[in-house]
Amino acid sequence: MVGDLKDLGYNAVSSLREYGPKAFDKMDEAEALEKIRNGGVSAVITIVLLDKTRERYYVPGHISYSPYGIYHDRFWGYYNTMYGRIYSTGYYEFSTKYFLESNLFDMTTKELVYSAQTESFDPASTEMLGHEYGRMIVKDMVKKKVLPKKESLAKVGG
Repeated sequence: MVGDLKDLGYNAVSSLREYGPKAFDKMDEAEALEKIRNGGVSAVITIVLLDKTRERYYVPGHISYSPYGIYHDRFWGYYNTMYGRIYSTGYYEFSTKYFLESNLFDMTTKELVYSAQTESFDPASTEMLGHEYGRMIVKDMVKKKVLPKKESLAKVGG
C-alpha cells in the first residue's frame, strides 16, 4: 500500500519499518499520538485481518452437461453418460477466505474518515494478497476523495 500511495505522490511510510512491530504496545493514547505526530504523520491507515477461514469442498470427478435428448431416449447413451458421472473419482479441495478491514484516521481531528471491509479468496500468496488489497483500498479512497492532501501517511497494523 505504501508503494501505491507513493506512486500517486503521497509521502507514505510503513509503521512496521518506521517504528517496529510493537512500537505502541506499552503506550497510552497520548504517547502514541505524540510519537506519530512527531514523525510528521497527518493520517494513519490501519489494516486488520478480522477473520481467516478454510473451507473444504468436494469436486466431482466428471462434470459435464449433456442435453436431455442425447442420452434419455436410448439405453446405451443414458448408461454411458450416467456411469461416467457416478463412477469418476472426485476429490476434495480447500478454499481460504480472508476478511480484512481498513480504516483511515485523520491525526489532526483523531476522526475516522474512511472504512472498508473486504473478503478475499485464495490469493496466490500473502504478499500478493497484501499488494492487491492495498491497490484496491487506495483506488477506492481516491475514487471517494477521502485521501488527505499529499502529506505523510502511515500504515499501522500490518
